[in-house]
Amino acid sequence: MSSVFQPAEQLNRRQWLFPLSLVLFEFATYIAHDMIQPGMLQVISDFSASADWVSASLTAYLCGGIMLQWLLGPLSDRVGRRPVLLTGVVFFIVTCLGTLLTQTIEQFILMRFLQGMSLCFIGAVGYAAIQEAFSESLSIKLMALMANITLIAPLLGPLAGAAFIHYAPWKAMFGLFALVSFFAWWGLWRSMPETAPRDGQSFSLRRVLGDYQQVITNKRVVYGSLSIGLVTLPLLAWVAQSPVILIQDAGMPPLQYGWLQVPIFAGLIAGNLLLSQLSGKVKVSTPVWLGIIPLVLGLGIAAASATFFEQAWGGIITGLSLYALGSGLVNAGLYRMTLFSSTVGKGTVAAALGLITILVFALGIEVAKQLYFAAGIDLFHQFGLVSGIAAAVLIALYMRARAAARK
Repeated sequence: MSSVFQPAEQLNRRQWLFPLSLVLFEFATYIAHDMIQPGMLQVISDFSASADWVSASLTAYLCGGIMLQWLLGPLSDRVGRRPVLLTGVVFFIVTCLGTLLTQTIEQFILMRFLQGMSLCFIGAVGYAAIQEAFSESLSIKLMALMANITLIAPLLGPLAGAAFIHYAPWKAMFGLFALVSFFAWWGLWRSMPETAPRDGQSFSLRRVLGDYQQVITNKRVVYGSLSIGLVTLPLLAWVAQSPVILIQDAGMPPLQYGWLQVPIFAGLIAGNLLLSQLSGKVKVSTPVWLGIIPLVLGLGIAAASATFFEQAWGGIITGLSLYALGSGLVNAGLYRMTLFSSTVGKGTVAAALGLITILVFALGIEVAKQLYFAAGIDLFHQFGLVSGIAAAVLIALYMRARAAARK
């Protein structure tokens, strides 16, 4: 097959199954860390481990997401997106089932690391295929709608996880994740098109390194990737550390902890819905500029509430919800622009983008954790505000470089 794949302008029933199946797999990978978070205190209790291991679970998951990015993107450029993604779903199913056999906290964290490798397949292969399979406006709408579906995981995950551990052992969760992923694999097998037809090129490490050098030296790719990472970092740091903040240190029951997450992720969903409505009606850059305002303002409210008031949960949650709204407006459009900022194969660009963003996530979560344990919640949220301001600056630099390249 050597013909160039033509992006679809409209969706038929079979074409709908592809993004729905991909988002179901992404949902499974999200729920695999959001649903287990309220159960992490039970995990460390069962394994007689310290509270430091609570956030280590998510950090290990994200570190796993770094390991294969560099390989999968270029590999899918040459052998095709479809076989690589289908293999990734099977790998995730196997590692979820492997968690049922863990006996120590170290084994559990290792399995979390292996499960995190599934993130590589989504970012470097799945997202690239969506962008190639559909036109610009349709792909942005789909990415925004897909984000809303996957956000059901962090929205309901803490509540579902808190309820789940009341009725079943935490290991049973991973059997559920494997089952959901199997249905995603079946849907992808039935519907996923091959958007990167084989061109006869052999896989060459020298050629791959040359492609990466071209991508990494592209200012727009670097600025855009760092921006995406910093935009999302405050949310992921909150997801990772909030069980310790709210349940262990503030003494809240797990269900109350879960309910406090709802307005935050509702804000993220609202931002994605607004982006979906704007897509195709305004320039792709317009929602990105609009989203910066609530993003930085919300992080500022959260930081001020944590710094100047004691246990000001209302102000913190309000600020994080406003920030999440801005994040929803920014992400999909910024991803699209960054992905198409280079002429190198989109699998390679998506892999580089994913590597940079996940590295920002992993390092940032650890820094936020250390700041919380060392100085408390005020410095934790001040770090979030710094991340948001840095993201805004990088977005401005990206837009300037983008405008210069189009002259």
